[in-house]
Amino acid sequence: MQSTPQAQQMLLKGAACWLLMALLLAWCMVGLNFGVPPLKAIFAGKFTRLLQAHIDFLLMTALIFGIAASRVSLPWHVRWAMVIGAFTNSSLFLLMAIFPALDNPELPPPLLFQGYLFASLFTTSYGFGKASVLMLKSGLQAMPEA
Repeated sequence: MQSTPQAQQMLLKGAACWLLMALLLAWCMVGLNFGVPPLKAIFAGKFTRLLQAHIDFLLMTALIFGIAASRVSLPWHVRWAMVIGAFTNSSLFLLMAIFPALDNPELPPPLLFQGYLFASLFTTSYGFGKASVLMLKSGLQAMPEA
């Protein structure tokens, strides 16, 4: 079953936003390498966390574009979970790049961050997992019988 143009647009808009975010983070990394003072103040944590956020935004963008390209019909809650989960999952690394205290393995993270982390993991897993199951189901139904 193919998805509607409105459903496709929602996924494409979400993926485009996260691609723009990845590009912004790429420029932030360039600025950090050149020692731009405001960026050094904003990204006080590890540079690797900023790089992870950049790569994760790119990865989530590619996943959403790929799923949208399959044109399999997805319920609205799956599409929203994918788009929101793609942001929250990637933003976990971004938060650690901005707030180094969140990246200290010797201290438990604040409860608010833990709640955000688990909500992100659940939302991302639900969205992409359900989309994968529906794409697999669609592909199996489309197979000709032997």
